[in-house]
Amino acid sequence: MQKRVVIAGGGTGGHLYPGIALATALKKHDKEMDITFVGTKQGIESKVLPRENFPLKTIDSAGLIGKKGFKRLFSLIKIPVGIFQSLAFLFQYKPGLVVGVGGYVSGPLVFSAWILRIPILIHEQNSIPGTTNKLLGKIADKIAVSFKESLKYFPADKTLETGNLIREELSDSKEETTPTSSDKFNVLVLGGSQGAHSINAGMVEAIDVLAEKKNHLHITHQTGESDHDRVKNHYAQKGISADVRPFIHDMAEQYRKSELIICRAGATTLAEITALGKMAVLIPYPHATHNHQEHNARILESARAALMILDKDVSGERLAKAITDAMERPEEKRHLEKNCYALGKRDATKKALQLCLELLGQSPGRPGGIENQDGKNALLCF
Repeated sequence: MQKRVVIAGGGTGGHLYPGIALATALKKHDKEMDITFVGTKQGIESKVLPRENFPLKTIDSAGLIGKKGFKRLFSLIKIPVGIFQSLAFLFQYKPGLVVGVGGYVSGPLVFSAWILRIPILIHEQNSIPGTTNKLLGKIADKIAVSFKESLKYFPADKTLETGNLIREELSDSKEETTPTSSDKFNVLVLGGSQGAHSINAGMVEAIDVLAEKKNHLHITHQTGESDHDRVKNHYAQKGISADVRPFIHDMAEQYRKSELIICRAGATTLAEITALGKMAVLIPYPHATHNHQEHNARILESARAALMILDKDVSGERLAKAITDAMERPEEKRHLEKNCYALGKRDATKKALQLCLELLGQSPGRPGGIENQDGKNALLCF
């Protein structure tokens, strides 16, 4: 069988990295699989995928939620363009399976796959599904969800709770991810793939409050591009040991070294934190669609598996207190980490891989399905 895999999804790291996790698992399952990603030129995928050695095919697509006037009209115009591009690509590539991970990029491709009668699997990452996946769930053959809370939004007979897809290096046992001994307390600060101004500003203020602790702290901080220089210079001026970057590529290594994580509450970040059992202070992005980040964070908070600070309440004083408490109350920290680890779904990617292989096995008999010139089906995963 000629094996071709296309993974569509991106725009943000939260959509892209589950796709990379699945791509890596598929490649490990069969080294002969030819894997291509589908995304947009503007998304993070155009920067990250070359480092991951995966090619990228781009289409025109844009989101509609929160847009008005000409911006909304421009996004609407892109929908039929993206569908036309997707149909052309699918005809040329001749896949046997499509998997969508949500977001506006996967919409045109999954819909085109339905038109062409290609088997479909979608994956929903958040506790409250996005509009795209709610619609695509009606035409998908199988649906995988990260949170049990989202099961109710999809047909029960074709929906499975798998957990969110994480990279293999983040699925080690707890003993293998314990931070190495150090004379400094390692804090990892993440604001999502684009950074977060409120978190950046809060940490700048927190450093002033933490002056007495500075000799015992090391901070790794992903700032995004716009705040990078200002934050880096502030750490240097205050004499804080810090590794400040616009974007962190070696996330597995940084997770392992960290003893406290201050971050947003995107589904992929939470999947990684729970898989590793790390203490975290969650600061949900307040403008996320359907406020899903706060819903995600409250699931962990209610399980006493993480702390939460709403974005409007972020301050240097509160962040400094969270860091100080983590340093000075090791028993409470261990209790949170234990609860966090218990929520981890370290086999999620394996379950999604199995669903891909099962649906691929159905594709030869699918009426109207696309076949390769040699009559054998290929595999397409979004």
